[in-house]
This record gives sequence, C-alpha cells and structure tokens, in this order.
Amino acid sequence: MKTLPLSRRDRLRHILADLRMPGALEALDTILRDIDGGALTAPDAIEQLLTAQIQLRNNRRLQAAMRSSRLPAVKQLHDFDFTFQPSLRRDQIESLHELGFVERRENVIFLGPPGVGKTHLAISLAIAAAQSGRRVYYGTLADLITSLEEAQAAGRLQSRLKILTHPAVLVVDEIGYLPISRTGAMLFFQLMTRRYEHASTVLTSNKGFEEWGEVFGDEVMAAALIDRLVHHCHLVTIRGNSYRMRQHTELWQTLHATHDDAPAARRRRPRQEVATS
Repeated sequence: MKTLPLSRRDRLRHILADLRMPGALEALDTILRDIDGGALTAPDAIEQLLTAQIQLRNNRRLQAAMRSSRLPAVKQLHDFDFTFQPSLRRDQIESLHELGFVERRENVIFLGPPGVGKTHLAISLAIAAAQSGRRVYYGTLADLITSLEEAQAAGRLQSRLKILTHPAVLVVDEIGYLPISRTGAMLFFQLMTRRYEHASTVLTSNKGFEEWGEVFGDEVMAAALIDRLVHHCHLVTIRGNSYRMRQHTELWQTLHATHDDAPAARRRRPRQEVATS
C-alpha cells in the first residue's frame, strides 16, 4: 500500500516537534491560515513563529522564577503609570530594563515615600532578569535579616550567605519600614559586602541616605554600606503621590458623588408622584 506524502503543515509540525518548540507548534495553524489568506508574508510568518516560541520560553522562566525567587507578585514595566509620577525619567527606567546594569554587576536604588511605585519597579526589573534566564531572589530587609539570623543560630550562616550571594539580581525591599537589631544590621552588611562587584542588588527605601544610620543603628556601618552600594549604582528618586492613596481618593470621590446624587433623586420623586396622580 502506497504511503501518501506528508503535507507541508504536517512536515512543519514534525520539524517543530523535533526541535522542541511547543510555542511555535501551537501558533503554527493560525500563522499558516494567515499566510493562506494573504495577511502574512513569509518573513512576517517566520517572525511570528519564533516570537511565539520566545514568549512561551519567557513565560516558563517567569513561572519558575516566581516559585524559586519568592517574588510576591507579577509587576511589569508596561503596567507602570508614568503619568502619575512625572518626577521619573522614563528613558532611564526603560534603559534599566534592558539589564545592562546586571551585566556590569551594578546596583539600583529606589528612594521615595511609601506608595510611589518603588516596589513595582524593583520587581519589574527582577522579572525582566528572570525572563532573560538569570536567577533572581526577592525579600524585604526584615525577612532577609530574619533568615540570616536563623541561619546563624543553626550554624548555617556561611551556607545562607552563599545562597543569597549567588542570584544575579537580589531585590531588597522596604529598607526603613521596620526596626532591625544591630546583629541583623551586621549580617546584612556581610551579605552586601559579598555581593559587592559580584552581582546586582536592587533596593527600595522610604528613607534618605542621611537616615540610614538610624535605620541600621550604627552611623559608621551605614556609611560603609552606602559606600559599597552607591559605588556602582543607579539612583532613582521618586517624588510624587501614593498610588494607594490615589485609589482611596478615587473611591471616596465615587462614594461622595453617589451620596450627593441620592438626595436629589429623592427630592424629584414626590414631584413625579404628584404629576401622575
């Protein structure tokens, strides 16, 4: 019995399966249909096919990063509202997301009052790094210090320091929000010393550098820490209103408008009843 030759569609399916490109394989039928309909040229089709595979790869990397890095949420650059924070230089933030600072093992520090988007931008940098195949890790300052103190008490401090030194991007969030012990400050200083010029750290703080001595309980240690962090650093200061307060304000305005409209509706109702009686 003569075997019928495979169609081009089936041959492409086999090729993509052999190359282990499930993203491209999933998009193949739609792309071929658009080619048949004249909506896509051959170069466009190739670009879409490869883009579909890259998107799947990036999504898988992000899912793996979310599991291993303890990122609290998915916050990406395209979700950030620059119109609400005009003090930010958009070109600087977009340039940071190209990850040149990671290749150069430089740091990024976001300073500003609560709610202005520091954590959002820090996480979006970590996600961009994870999507590029780099290892990332997230923790608040308090959580990182707690993990170091517990490791020290269990005799595993050097192992824990090694683990936290390895990620290409370490996000240290919420510096200045909670008090820390002198021992905790010393352990954090050790971690930052290990990462200095070896890997990138992204930090957020609601305190200016002049207040870090109070945060860490030691002016000399804080000065030494700042010196290491800012030596190769991109400093982003955000001056603006809180996103969370904006949401509260919008909710209050909505409720206030509804409350103001209600009496007017009640005042109109009696006249309508008289007119129809």
